[in-house]
Amino acid sequence: MSRQRFSAFGAVSLLTVAFVLATVLASGCGGSSTSTTSSPAAAASLPAPGGGGSVVLWHGYTDVERTATDAFVAKYNATNPGFTMKAVFAGNNDYALQKLLTALAAGKAPDISYQYGSSMANLATSPKVVDLGPLMSRSPGFDWNDFFPAERLATTVNGKVIGVPALVDNLALVYNKALFDKAGIPYPTKDWTWTDFRDAAKKLTDPATKQFGWAYVNDGSEDTVWRFLAVLWQAGGDLLNTDNTKAALDSLAGLKAMQLLYDMAVTDKSVYLDKGDGNYLNLFNSGKIAMLWTGPWDLSSINQDVQYGVEILPADVSHATIAGPDNYVVLDNGPQQVANAWAFIQWFCSPDIHLQYAIATGHLPIRKSETKLPAYQEFLAKYPADEVFVANLDNVTKARPNVATYPKISSALGQAVQSVLLGRAQPQQALDAASRQIDAILAAGQ
Repeated sequence: MSRQRFSAFGAVSLLTVAFVLATVLASGCGGSSTSTTSSPAAAASLPAPGGGGSVVLWHGYTDVERTATDAFVAKYNATNPGFTMKAVFAGNNDYALQKLLTALAAGKAPDISYQYGSSMANLATSPKVVDLGPLMSRSPGFDWNDFFPAERLATTVNGKVIGVPALVDNLALVYNKALFDKAGIPYPTKDWTWTDFRDAAKKLTDPATKQFGWAYVNDGSEDTVWRFLAVLWQAGGDLLNTDNTKAALDSLAGLKAMQLLYDMAVTDKSVYLDKGDGNYLNLFNSGKIAMLWTGPWDLSSINQDVQYGVEILPADVSHATIAGPDNYVVLDNGPQQVANAWAFIQWFCSPDIHLQYAIATGHLPIRKSETKLPAYQEFLAKYPADEVFVANLDNVTKARPNVATYPKISSALGQAVQSVLLGRAQPQQALDAASRQIDAILAAGQ
């Protein structure tokens, strides 16, 4: 698989998003309201699927995923007459938000668009984005509660369901067995604590051979923030308060999280600080890094001669991890188009069909019921390391805040974490600075 999990908005500036959204709202598409309730999806009913014509799905998949998507669309068309599904490669997913907003402004949006979860808050302000909650309530067989909680959190903005999960993953601990064996250290277990993790990283570090116990992406991007949020949640903390109006990370939990990074990177010097170029994988393959916090997207890049294991993340007060669900968003191109798009999504995201898709692509199941199907054993036989990642979805109990200013918030926090890892700021100093910046961002609302 070749997918990047951290550039969810790095390619699109917040100013660009704001400008294009303003253009969409001013263009008369759905009036001046920023609510999605003007969509026909909020009406009492939709026409039955059919009516001829085509429904267009934009995605950014390549290689195996693109081939599989095309094959499943063809399968749907062969078994569901009435309209034609078309899967269209719309370029790198990193640019999906910008491209969709531009298409909305021009009145040329697709019927379904693949979008990163971090784009939901920005898309929720467009009246052309369908609130799928009413459709779900009228489709009892869809069973929204069958999706993992983290997925449902990431798709919901101010009570509106903006998308249906297309892909889910999470961070787990991937370790080099040979390095553990050489150091005489038992492999990580599901009961590991931060202390166990830090102690092992120290023992697995050898300055003479430039070997490190752990790697952390420290370019200040969402990749940096994504990992810190897992540590923060493990300590029992949160990034924002419950109503998303103030920073909440300047807390005992926040200090514990920052202190762990400082202790490991600066005091122990057991952390390889990756510059964002993915070199940590090369070093893992060459036996120079013992442990990674990464996801299933990296497993295919691990050399076949490297014996590795996968375990859930270590705990402070919990083994919390973070997921980055991506979603299918439905655009309002008229009642018939919405009805047809919803019919396809129900089929494509049904347990049986999605599990077949997961077997073809290596994606994790998006529904809990998929793990109960007989074919799930085929999935595990083909992707044995993914079993831990699937189980680890139970440790995803929170999602990144669904606020439109999240890109700026992430930037402020990323700089703070980076400064701590480099030893340029003390943990409390960095927390204070980040909290002030985040409060200012939230107050400005842009």
